[in-house]
Amino acid sequence: MTDEHAHHGQHGKQTAGAHAGGHGHDAMLADFRRRFAVSLVLTVPILALTPEVQALAGVAFGFSGQELAVLLLATVVYLFGGWPFLAGFATEVRTRRIGMMTLIALAITVAYVYSAAVALGITPGMGFFWELATLIDIMLLGHYIEMRSVMGASRALEALVRIMPSEAHLVSGDETVDVPVGELAIGDAVLVRPGEKVPVDGEVTGGASSVNESMLTGESRPVRRAPGDRVIGGALNGEGALTVRVTATGRETYLAQVIELVRQAQESKSRTQDLASTAALVLTVVAVTVGAVTFWGWLALGQDLAFAVERAVTVMVISCPHALGLAVPLVVAVSTSLAAGAGLLIRDRQAFEAARDLGVVIFDKTGTLTEGRFGVTAAVPLGDEPEDAVLASAAALEAASEHSIARGIVDEARRRGLSIPGAASFRALPGVGVEGDVEGRRLRVVSPGALEEAGIAVDDDDRLRAARTRGETVVYLVEGGRPLGAFALADVVRPEAREAVAELRSMGYRCVMLTGDARTVAAAVAADLALDDYYAEVLPHEKAEKVREVQREARVAMVGDGVNDAPALVQADVGVAIGAGTDVAIESADIVLVRSDPRDVANLMRLSKRTYRKMAQNLLWATGYNVVAIPLAAGVLSGAGIVLTPAVGAVLMSVSTVIVAVNARLLR
Repeated sequence: MTDEHAHHGQHGKQTAGAHAGGHGHDAMLADFRRRFAVSLVLTVPILALTPEVQALAGVAFGFSGQELAVLLLATVVYLFGGWPFLAGFATEVRTRRIGMMTLIALAITVAYVYSAAVALGITPGMGFFWELATLIDIMLLGHYIEMRSVMGASRALEALVRIMPSEAHLVSGDETVDVPVGELAIGDAVLVRPGEKVPVDGEVTGGASSVNESMLTGESRPVRRAPGDRVIGGALNGEGALTVRVTATGRETYLAQVIELVRQAQESKSRTQDLASTAALVLTVVAVTVGAVTFWGWLALGQDLAFAVERAVTVMVISCPHALGLAVPLVVAVSTSLAAGAGLLIRDRQAFEAARDLGVVIFDKTGTLTEGRFGVTAAVPLGDEPEDAVLASAAALEAASEHSIARGIVDEARRRGLSIPGAASFRALPGVGVEGDVEGRRLRVVSPGALEEAGIAVDDDDRLRAARTRGETVVYLVEGGRPLGAFALADVVRPEAREAVAELRSMGYRCVMLTGDARTVAAAVAADLALDDYYAEVLPHEKAEKVREVQREARVAMVGDGVNDAPALVQADVGVAIGAGTDVAIESADIVLVRSDPRDVANLMRLSKRTYRKMAQNLLWATGYNVVAIPLAAGVLSGAGIVLTPAVGAVLMSVSTVIVAVNARLLR
């Protein structure tokens, strides 16, 4: 078995695991639904045979052994309907993580034991089996609704797993064979027909098409893919057929890495979550204590045993820290899946939450704020020929060169839609430029130094002088001893970088650039983007030190390409890798911007702030609710005729939990 096949086998297990997790949740949902249905059916005769309920309904009937019949029905409801809570209580005691299940189990057990003692004549008083049954019904229904909400919030993994097709069209000689995706190996060629999903990561070797990667990268528009371009497994092919050479399988694929990152992020605990867990434990202790004080307090005040037990049970039910326990994990699940869908891959949950408190965003220049390629900023005719003609002649010569300056000139001619003539007798002149014959004329594209050596005088215009001041590169098109035109070139600033900086500054962040480029070049880019500050001529190993300097003033996010910026990304409070393409496993980054779009930094900041706001809202609601609910349950307003039954307490507790779940979903 090849390594690739082994990897895919592991990925298969991973995928199956995600599905199994989903099936596990579905089984739990079905179990709660079944227990609720049985308990609800048994509650009907319990209610019908309860004298208090009969009095409310204005009817009266009974039979010998009625109380024992109710006891029997209530015992089934207690054991079968209450089992999830009793089992949860045992688990919490065993793991020493006392919480919600402990409270519910104590409440229903106290209610059941007391009512059973009354029914069997052991204790005088009035039992409340009907309230016990309705309490268990409501608790089961509340749990069922809340589990559905939780599953809806954290279904991102299953949705990602389902993106991948299960079969691929393997190209074998002149024919194609359908094979399971798990059997593909690196180097295999696969055919992707129009409208199909790309089965694995690969490189296009034949055909051209538009590919929709929105489910994977958040890029809303279809992207053009032609030979030499990379495609991601799970992307939806458009109108053309593509032949793709497999470059990654199994765990090495982009989607498998995304799934793993999303899983880790959803499982990683946030600081806020630790706070919520501590608060839930404290609330449990408080609820048990208040329940005990309520019980003995009412007895001391002369109330009967039934009233004291009912108050204590209501206190424990209404104060279950369920909403508190869910407040943060639900928001984490929703924000992580939202981020992944928008092309923001969170590798470190705590760093993501720290993004809300940042003051400075430091950008690497090349490949982050700029495209990392030369572009023509000015084309200046120096003779009688028009600008486009001069550019077309220079592009004819440069078309045969691989130099970055040559590519910049050719790209500009193509962008303008110019017809580029052919060149003959092409020759590269090391350290000088290139020369060749274009439409019968011997032309050269050379550097300013080569002109000086040849004694050719040039009358520069203002545009070229300004370009030199900005540190841009200038080359000349020459025929014999006569200059025909000049071209200024610079690293092209990304159009989206201007929007990103403007947006971040409007949000109150300082934007700074860090680059190894010359000061004149850095100053020009900084001025173009309206940056607050810049550091130029900084060597890769010095970048982390510069980040440390800025950290003395404020918390810092570093945005870079993850290669030579690794030390700076690690040093920053939040490291953001851009330009990741399909390599999402950049170890030095806390967050990866899949689309390589600097505007996503602002989206990241916004999502971090909104996520924290939702967590705070949920925690405030979950704790605030208990401040009001516990005294009410204890009966402080009983003198005014306001007395909550355990069933009403269960309704209020369930409603508070559902509110927390819905509020988390509203993050979308």
